[in-house]
Amino acid sequence: MDAAADNKKSVNSPSRAYTMERTRNIGIAAHIDAGKTTTTERILYYTGLIHKMGDVDDGNTVTDWMEQERERGITITSAATTCYWTQKREGGLYKSFEEIAHRVNIIDTPGHVDFTAEVERSLRVLDGAVAVFCAVAGVQPQSETVWRQATKYRVPRIAFINKMDRTGANFENAISDMRKKLGAYAFAIFLPLGKEDYLTGVLDVVNQKAIIYDPLDEFGMRYEVVGIPAEEKERAEMALAELIDACSNKDEQIAELVIDNKPIEPAVLKAAIRRLTCKNELIPVLGGSAFKKRGVQPLVDAVVDYLPSPLDVPSATGQATDNAEAVVQVPSSDHAKFCSLAFKLWTDPFVGKLVFFRVYSGTLKKGDIIYNPRTRKRDRVSRVMMIQADKRIDVETTYAGDIAALVGLRNITTGDTLCDESFEVTLEPPTFPEPVISMAVEPKTRADRDKMSEGLQRLAEEDPTFKCFTNEDTGQLIIAGMGELHLEIIRDRLFREFKVEATAGAPQIAYRETITRAADGEGKFIRQSGGRGQYGHACIKLQPNERGKGVEIENKIVGGAIPKEYIPAVIKGIEEAVKGGVLAGFPMVDVKVQVVDGTFHEVDSNELAFKMAGIFALKDAARKAGGILLEPLMKVEVTTPDEYQGDLLGDLNRRRGKIISIDVKDTATILNAEVPLAEMFGYATAIRSLSKGRASYSMEPLAFEPVPNSIAEKILDTTKPKAART
Repeated sequence: MDAAADNKKSVNSPSRAYTMERTRNIGIAAHIDAGKTTTTERILYYTGLIHKMGDVDDGNTVTDWMEQERERGITITSAATTCYWTQKREGGLYKSFEEIAHRVNIIDTPGHVDFTAEVERSLRVLDGAVAVFCAVAGVQPQSETVWRQATKYRVPRIAFINKMDRTGANFENAISDMRKKLGAYAFAIFLPLGKEDYLTGVLDVVNQKAIIYDPLDEFGMRYEVVGIPAEEKERAEMALAELIDACSNKDEQIAELVIDNKPIEPAVLKAAIRRLTCKNELIPVLGGSAFKKRGVQPLVDAVVDYLPSPLDVPSATGQATDNAEAVVQVPSSDHAKFCSLAFKLWTDPFVGKLVFFRVYSGTLKKGDIIYNPRTRKRDRVSRVMMIQADKRIDVETTYAGDIAALVGLRNITTGDTLCDESFEVTLEPPTFPEPVISMAVEPKTRADRDKMSEGLQRLAEEDPTFKCFTNEDTGQLIIAGMGELHLEIIRDRLFREFKVEATAGAPQIAYRETITRAADGEGKFIRQSGGRGQYGHACIKLQPNERGKGVEIENKIVGGAIPKEYIPAVIKGIEEAVKGGVLAGFPMVDVKVQVVDGTFHEVDSNELAFKMAGIFALKDAARKAGGILLEPLMKVEVTTPDEYQGDLLGDLNRRRGKIISIDVKDTATILNAEVPLAEMFGYATAIRSLSKGRASYSMEPLAFEPVPNSIAEKILDTTKPKAART
């Protein structure tokens, strides 16, 4: 114990207010409308950060601060905020604890699929997460997406089954859903006491206590910790036995106590739950209602008790900039050299461009010099800020484990590593999906043109899933994003923040091209114009790659058929041709290209000639390789009363949908289908009219699938001039 205490002391700077072991960096993530923002708002109230609780419906919550968020009642951008929680020795949930204050940095993330990049980059820099589920709907499509994202970054989680006050709420079904659909090793540590209109509190499974809320206290501040009521005793004891059994399967210390038939004290069980949670081997589950203010304080206690501090997760690792294969450890210590990851950019109307960053090691003060290994540029830090949603608080120093923001940095993109120049390392950046939908935009007046260009550039810097480019054939400015709502928000922000009025065309699908068989291709570029000419000649093999593997280009030249200095030019030409496609000008995916042969001229060969040869060779091979179009396929979940099931099934079939399953959950029927994105435009209106407003749906990207021949022909007809020119 003393050695562990010394270690924790050695990594903390004496000047920091909260040590790393008392710091938690967590995210609140879930499907849209599961109650993330409401849960965050209640946490901020009970921790004393705010003195009046807002509601999403009223548009006055702390973390939904953008005008568009308050108007629509949804979260669009992830908001960071910091609060402080003290576990009290007297009158609290755990009387054995000393009075210890913890700092909790919270990021409230969006639930809508169009803003999935916000969840991705937040989870990349967090140490733990609270996954919120609806007690009625259970695991929903976007719940699965955020769960996969958290698993990818190995983020430990606890689960909060919210909306236990809703009609049809079922705590046990929600846990069963988590185990079945997410493969989660999930077990209850707090059970809801009652449900729907009779939700009176929660049962503490570990301590075998009941927490009863005062029904006359509308703020949920007054509660009493008492013995478990007789009618609930069997349920609580069964939950404890199940929890101990689950821990004994994974934790040696608990297993030994069970085998020796010794009693397991609450403190020992809690320590085991913490160990397993931090190792991603157990998901503790709580139940309650954020809206009705039941079970939120136990949730904050669980965050402190079971989610890891920066010291409880493995140290970050990166690549040495001078050797991509060398792995560099980034220790979680204030005394190490500074290293951080810039995970988000945001344009603030008052202070300019903000760079949100997570400090992994060392400290950063105003006036320090930071280094960006990607650009090999240095910057002096002029201002460092801690973030409270839309409020900024200037600070002198940030420490290891902190999430903060910098002002005034240039040439920074999302995913850049910012570090000490003597500690050159590149941390793994977050990954983002490619846009699936695009539309043309035009400024209404000439005065709007320059402002629109600047506005779109800033928005593209902030959002890695938003792209803007000029169509070379039509001269139109194209914006591309993750969905209709995403592009609608972009246009709205252009108008409100940059005062640009723009008209938009109909949304277009971001199709892809691929091939069905292998083929050889040859490209020659020969120009003779008196004097020195140009000569490049390359031969390639083109073959289909595994679905989802992307584009792989290999150099298989032997014997110097093409000199080494010209190989990169050939590969660059192939990459350029792949981006432009052959069938209809859409990017090619899932192909493998091998450069196998070629010839050169001692005088006339140069890089440009071999780049052109690479372009011609790829196009030659692609024409022979049975090219096909791919379209984005969406995973669609429709929840409807039973009487509208037939109409909605028929409508999905008309939209080329494939019905995967039909589930019945209490009073609702859930249709799971796979539908091409091209057929989902206007679906919100259609489902409303077919079900008289009683059905709802959600969708998320699933995969790219071949377009049926009859539809592919129509698409190719509309793009023929472009395809002909290429």
